[in-house]
Amino acid sequence: MEDTMNTEKELRPSPDIVSPEDQSPAPVPLSEANQSTTRNWRFWAVFPPLCIVSWLAALEATAVSTALPSITKELDAGDLYIWFVNGYFLTLTAFQPLYGQLAQVWGRRWLMIGAVAIFALGSGLSGGASSAIMLLVGRVIQGIGGAGLTLMTGMIVSDIVPVRERGKYMSIVFCSFSVGTGLGPFVGGALVERATWRWVFYINLPICGAALIMLYLFLQVHRPKTWTAKEKLVRIDFVGNALLVASCCSILIALSWGGARYAWSTYHVLVPLLLGFAGTGVFHWYESTSFCKEPTIPSRMLTTSRTTTIVMILSFCQFMLSFWSVYFFPVYFQGVLLVSPERSGVLLLPTAVTSPPLAIIAGNLLSRTGRYKPLHIAAMGLFTLGLGLCIKLDSNSGLGEYIVFQLIIAVGNGLLMSTLLPAAQADLPEKDVAVATATWGFLRSYGGIWGVAIPGAIFNSQFQHFLHQRVTDPTILAQLGQGSAYASVSGTYVRGLSGTIRQEVISVYGDALQVVWIVATAFAGATLCLVLFEKEIPLRTTVNSDYGLKEKKKSDTSREEEGGEGNGSNGK
Repeated sequence: MEDTMNTEKELRPSPDIVSPEDQSPAPVPLSEANQSTTRNWRFWAVFPPLCIVSWLAALEATAVSTALPSITKELDAGDLYIWFVNGYFLTLTAFQPLYGQLAQVWGRRWLMIGAVAIFALGSGLSGGASSAIMLLVGRVIQGIGGAGLTLMTGMIVSDIVPVRERGKYMSIVFCSFSVGTGLGPFVGGALVERATWRWVFYINLPICGAALIMLYLFLQVHRPKTWTAKEKLVRIDFVGNALLVASCCSILIALSWGGARYAWSTYHVLVPLLLGFAGTGVFHWYESTSFCKEPTIPSRMLTTSRTTTIVMILSFCQFMLSFWSVYFFPVYFQGVLLVSPERSGVLLLPTAVTSPPLAIIAGNLLSRTGRYKPLHIAAMGLFTLGLGLCIKLDSNSGLGEYIVFQLIIAVGNGLLMSTLLPAAQADLPEKDVAVATATWGFLRSYGGIWGVAIPGAIFNSQFQHFLHQRVTDPTILAQLGQGSAYASVSGTYVRGLSGTIRQEVISVYGDALQVVWIVATAFAGATLCLVLFEKEIPLRTTVNSDYGLKEKKKSDTSREEEGGEGNGSNGK
């Protein structure tokens, strides 16, 4: 293990290769990049189950968006509805760093299989929920499993493919993730219209069963036999992970309550918000002290490389803005255009069909050229343009407008999907792949939390502001007040109002959403400015991982494999 780490340090590009003036790296010939490994059936058999579980995690993150009003109404959840989303994202995010450490000491195979089983358990509980609390518990368990699905896919691909080629192969997995994200609202809306919202969760069970079988058969990878069980437990940062989960939860409580249940200036919001930020500070302090032997998120990773730091922030913002649009386009479609949940999902299909092919194109461009900075600049430019154009949307907007605006955002999102993780790993040694992937996954998913919580808080706050300015009917004020505006986002509900009140309510939805898009555009513009400071690091064309695929011939008895004995192929 130590020899591998030392070898990797020798292979790592010198920082002197890239000047402060952001000189472009000398491109590595494509032929050299393609000499790293041979791709046989064992290599390709890994990808179908990875694509399935990635699709599942993404589908559950967005399918609830169009089903949420129906779920909220049936379970009488009130303003607890936001936690049906945030509960999933909370555990999806907070448990990824823990999965990264567990994967480093216990290996990849059984951890991935366990994550799928946990996800299936949460799906069953959510589908059978008889109360809002039961559904919330199911969503939290789903998120714990989803954390493993989201993280381990990127980690396994990183184990078997060199950095230069990772964009190309990760685009396969992230393409599935993008399809799941885009199709989620359509699937959720269709199931609500034609069956019941419970099938939004039940649909996962047979798919999880198929994924478990495929993972058991095909995911045969190494697990270095280095530590005893006691030593493995010592290498897990339980204190750091507990601080991280508690801090994320505290911040989410504040974001969910602010402007909806309580005013932002009340102690109900300020106390958990301050505690969350303080806890985050304590977490980072603890991670940098000698008390923490194995940091969950090593500070050295973010302080020694400007590119890694910027790409991690970009990953956070990309996920935040993509979920921002996926969750609030349906609000526009149903609350302003007065369409059904199923039709709302159909209108969101441009996002689903555009991002996947762009992710594949971007991944192949990265593998051929070794350059990620131009792709990142173009992507954030498109994000900023598309979100800025959404500010124009109102009840009179035509089909062409909101389709084109979606396409612009989706192209930007696709260019980022397969190029961020290789860029984040470019300046790091292979021994840091697990922790770097875990940190990247955490920040990306944390962005998803803020991408629902921030616009949700803005929308609720602005909706209440405009509602009391324009609507005087006490019945409507009671129905749409106290944070229940999102639960009432239904074309059927709004169409059932009398003419004058209907137009007033539509205008309230439209103007509240306009503020949501303005803030999103500001975030995108700020991120675009940050990306300009990226450096381009030459991407390695070889991989030297202790967790590669096993070969057909067994020759290395010093390794303990997950599923048998054998020698690593490092991607063969």
